[in-house]
Amino acid sequence: MKTRLPLILLLNIAGLALFMSWYLPVNHGLWFPVDSGIFHFFSQGLADSRAYVWFLAITNNRAFDGCSLLAMGCLMLSFWLKADNAGRRQIVIIGLVMLLSAVIVNQLAQHLMPVKRASPSLFFPNVYRVSDLLHISTKDASKDSFPGDHGMMLLIFATFMWRYFGHKAFTIALIIFVVFAFPRVMIGAHWFTDIAVGSLTAVLIGMPWILLTQLSDKTIALFDRFLPTARNNN
Repeated sequence: MKTRLPLILLLNIAGLALFMSWYLPVNHGLWFPVDSGIFHFFSQGLADSRAYVWFLAITNNRAFDGCSLLAMGCLMLSFWLKADNAGRRQIVIIGLVMLLSAVIVNQLAQHLMPVKRASPSLFFPNVYRVSDLLHISTKDASKDSFPGDHGMMLLIFATFMWRYFGHKAFTIALIIFVVFAFPRVMIGAHWFTDIAVGSLTAVLIGMPWILLTQLSDKTIALFDRFLPTARNNN
């Protein structure tokens, strides 16, 4: 794949513009009413429905995060099962490069974005928290919620699905993203803009330089060259 510099720069500008639309205005401008409205919409039912409290507690438990890994793994497994030995090796290596890319982009975003803010469950006074209503392990708060790292990882997965497995896989990956990232917003562990601005900005700025250049292909080729090959004993 040839470098698509104009498209890369366009995506970078879009990401920067998205971030600045949130970062520059006082109190985040029009984004804050959106954030506040979404948080209060989902938090208002905590006092009225025990089933709703349990739903949020379960979908924000660490075990549910494991389900997101399982969903991503199953999507890649669907391609792995249909591939020959060389193709299977390639899919495993793509997974390793995707993981490496996610770690690098996430670390850069965490350190380069000049933002530190508490989650809405800690920001707003006198609100219900799931952990106060149920004494089970669940993530309903964060002292530094921006950008949303969980949502970022899921979005990076989606971009790799688009690049190497096609639009159908990309669509399924986006569904996985919504299913497993949005519960964090519903429970108040993240603001909506932690994901819609923070995670998306990091992906728009970081991932084009990996996937729309030869960087990912060359890294995959490098891994393919140096990683050991399974021996066939037959």
